[in-house]
Amino acid sequence: MANSHSFSYKETMYDIPLVQLGPVKAARIPGDPQGPYVIFLHGYGANAFDLLPLYSYMDVPEGTNFIFPDGILEIPIAPGYNGKAWFPIDMEALQKAMVAGGSRELFERYPAGLAEAKQKIEEMIQALDVPMDRIILGGFSQGSMLATEITLKAEKKPKGLVILSGTLLDETHWTQYAKQTPGYKFFQSHGRMDPVLGYPAAKRLETVLKDAGWVGELLAFPGGHEIPEIVLHGMNRYLRELFE
Repeated sequence: MANSHSFSYKETMYDIPLVQLGPVKAARIPGDPQGPYVIFLHGYGANAFDLLPLYSYMDVPEGTNFIFPDGILEIPIAPGYNGKAWFPIDMEALQKAMVAGGSRELFERYPAGLAEAKQKIEEMIQALDVPMDRIILGGFSQGSMLATEITLKAEKKPKGLVILSGTLLDETHWTQYAKQTPGYKFFQSHGRMDPVLGYPAAKRLETVLKDAGWVGELLAFPGGHEIPEIVLHGMNRYLRELFE
């Protein structure tokens, strides 16, 4: 399912070609090579340009580099239109859950294809040759699941983690990994009426991270599977604190 975003600003089409970064293609807004890097991963059915408008609104130091990778899988979204994804999703099961008024709970699942996607992004970061403590890693929906998986299992953690409309996967292992780095600061947001990835699962993810000693809050908003203005403000507060 493609992303459903609600931005308060007019989105602009950017004439930016995709570049090859290791095994992954990405839209790239270059800055100071010695500056911070923001890497955001799009959701299921979107592409590298879906989150790109965010770069103009992030409160980060001048000279920050922005990278928006393109999903490694091509998936049909509508007749004549394909989107990208990081790993497969059982859309039939998801749609049945939505019809029933619920959403899939993936707590104990490790999705097929997640390990491959993790490896590809890690190889991309290696190709950048940038230390993790200069990288803010984040994403929306499926992209935030991948960003969380990478961050939890990274020996050297990124400077920050932004979880936009994500969910809890593989609870047992995520809990174990989170406990290894108490004090790590994260930002999370989720719509209370999200029909795709339910709010209770997002709340459970927050609990797992905070119980492990991580520092952050779930910014809940009265909406669905989207990125409203209140989330942009909350994310920017988090980013400012990271760079203080």
